Amino acid sequence: MTAAVEARGATVAFDGVTVLDDIDLRIAAGEFVALLGSNGAGKTTLVKALLGLVPLAAGSVRLDGEPPERDRDGAVALVPQRLPALGAVPMSVGEVVAAGRVGRRPRWPRAADRAAVSRALADVGLSERRRSRLDHLSGGQQRRVLIARALAGGARTLFLDEPPAGVDAESQRRLADLLRRLSSAGATIIREGTAGQGLVLARSNTTVTIYAQRIGSTAGITTGGITNVASYVARLFQ
Repeated sequence: MTAAVEARGATVAFDGVTVLDDIDLRIAAGEFVALLGSNGAGKTTLVKALLGLVPLAAGSVRLDGEPPERDRDGAVALVPQRLPALGAVPMSVGEVVAAGRVGRRPRWPRAADRAAVSRALADVGLSERRRSRLDHLSGGQQRRVLIARALAGGARTLFLDEPPAGVDAESQRRLADLLRRLSSAGATIIREGTAGQGLVLARSNTTVTIYAQRIGSTAGITTGGITNVASYVARLFQ
């Protein structure tokens, strides 16, 4: 079966310095993976490499069996912590989610686009906030809106940047439960963060931890979890 995310011998170097070295990684469709590590360990670089946002010095990456640059239907989405221009231009929740349909529709929205937005908002439990301004929502609700935007665009694999950061415990619980439900429904979730963000970690069925040492030393990626635990082997240089 084709993996949702796969790396073989993936190596990344900046200015001649190897940052990620010879990474082998396979994530099955529907798996909920917590990518853990301390600040500066290389989590963000690994995510960017998997998404094709930084060039590989060696090796390969495949998303649903294809190189990252061939994702033309929005099947893979990077969900940020927040919108950088939040508050600069007032936008409703529905408008933000509808932006996920850009590139999949003509100039004016069709019935299919409106239906996709409605489904995505229902999936994240925010149907009643469709007409609310995004900047009037709590931090946790805003994260769920950004997930809905990715779902409306047809994303099946979601990369999330530290989703529980900066939100209260109840919002963390709701977000963790949402990600687990999406995974159970077949979506692939790769969430980046630190081990201290325990609620999302508890809902994950696989953990991948990056340990960074000095230049020239090796580091392992360890796995653990309940089900669908893939095999990961990596060396990381800082």
